[in-house]
Amino acid sequence: MTPTVYLISGANRGIGLGLVKYLAKRDNVVVFAGARNLSAAKELHELETQYPSKVHAVKLTSCDKEDNLAAVQKIKEVAGRLDVVIANAGIAKWFGPSMEVERDVLLEHFDVNVAGPLMLFQATYPLLKASNDSPKFVCISTLGSTLSLGATLPAGLLPYGASKCALNWVARKLSFESPGLICFPMHPGELVTDMCTFAMQDPGLASMQPKSVEEGMAAIMKVIDEAKRDEENGPGFLSVDGNVWPW
Repeated sequence: MTPTVYLISGANRGIGLGLVKYLAKRDNVVVFAGARNLSAAKELHELETQYPSKVHAVKLTSCDKEDNLAAVQKIKEVAGRLDVVIANAGIAKWFGPSMEVERDVLLEHFDVNVAGPLMLFQATYPLLKASNDSPKFVCISTLGSTLSLGATLPAGLLPYGASKCALNWVARKLSFESPGLICFPMHPGELVTDMCTFAMQDPGLASMQPKSVEEGMAAIMKVIDEAKRDEENGPGFLSVDGNVWPW
């Protein structure tokens, strides 16, 4: 049976690492785990040792064209194609009143959370087109990015929310421009990650009750596994519970 080939960015911790661990236990998979600093990615190297035919760590740095192309070349040599790319790498480094957001903070969030996934798509699309199935490019987003909900939350998440809102637009545009591709943003739910713990310092988000990363993986992958391209060029903005959210 032909294996399903995955690439996951931001795979050194949090949701990304959780996905690598979860997928490595499946049969017939090859998982390329992207991380900016491979020398510090101890758990990824342990997974490579435990699953030598399944898990391959690759260097990925947001918006770094050389890193992206080198990773793609390794994937091409090992697997020849990609079936699913999960653009998970992102940042949420600042919370506070919108009046206090500095330009540099805003630009950093847009660089990592918007330009990063787009550059990753540009590098990986040739291998996605080589997929034997309907290829998928999944952008990990947040309900905090939506105009209907996120902008109304009593939390100072403007840099994160606005950049993820822009990422949703990018994902939607790529879906329309890429025939046969299943491309969509996804809210993974509230999970115990460094990012979530930091966000909960904001009084408006302190009441969140995140699940463990391990608890969340099956639900995330169920949504990704079952996502289909519909007559409107995409499944829309999907939540981990399977619901389609308004933009």
